[in-house]
Amino acid sequence: MTDLVPLFPRQPVPPLNVNLAGGGLFDLRSERPQHFTLLVFYRGLHCPICKTQLRELESKLDEFDKRGVAVVAISSDSKQRAIQTKEAWELSRLRIGYGLDLATARSWGLFISSGRGMTSAGVEEPPRFSEPALYLIRPDGTLYFGSVQTMPFARPHFSDILAAIDYVLKNHYPARGEVRDL
Repeated sequence: MTDLVPLFPRQPVPPLNVNLAGGGLFDLRSERPQHFTLLVFYRGLHCPICKTQLRELESKLDEFDKRGVAVVAISSDSKQRAIQTKEAWELSRLRIGYGLDLATARSWGLFISSGRGMTSAGVEEPPRFSEPALYLIRPDGTLYFGSVQTMPFARPHFSDILAAIDYVLKNHYPARGEVRDL
C-alpha cells in the first residue's frame, strides 16, 4: 500500500472514477458543478453512523443544489452492498458510488481499517475499508476543503457545511491550509 500523503488546498486532486449503484459512472473530471463537488467518503453498509450521515445528506440535497454543489457518497463496498445501502437506508436521490479501490482511497489521503467481524448493525465489516472523509472540490479539479478522519465518530454536520459554503461564496473566501513547505 502506498504511503499516506495529505491532499493540499489549491492543488489538483487525484482522478476519481467509480460506478454508481443503480447504474452509471461517477467521473470527477466530468463533473460540471457551478461551485463545488462534495465528495463524501463513507465506511460502507456495515456502519450505522454512515447511515445517519447519508440520510441527513439526502435530506439536504436540494440545499446543496441551490448553492451549485454536486454531491456523491463513495465507499469501497461491492455493487451488491451499495445497492443494499441505497435501498435499506432509503437513499432515493443521493448518488452512491461503490468499488473504491483502496490504493485510490489512500491516494486521496484516506485512512484504511481492518474489519472486525459483525457490527452492532448486524452487518459484517469487509476485510478492509476506508474511513470517512469530506472534500469540496472546485470545478477546476483543485481541493478547496477537506476533512479526513481515522474513526467513524464526530463527523462534520451538513448544516455546518452549508453555512460555510454560504460564507465562502458571499465573501469569496480563499482555500486555506495551502502551505506545503516551512
